[in-house]
Amino acid sequence: MGKGDGRSRRGKIYKGSFGKTRLKKPAAKKTASAKSAKTAKTAKR
Repeated sequence: MGKGDGRSRRGKIYKGSFGKTRLKKPAAKKTASAKSAKTAKTAKR
């Protein structure tokens, strides 16, 4: 339960990995909304 433990939050921060204990910031949502906005613009023409 420390830096060496890959399952704990502190261990994941030390390792630089993500999972259930340490979630990534959702960045995929931004690309999906930008894509739909682009399609909406071309549909109006």
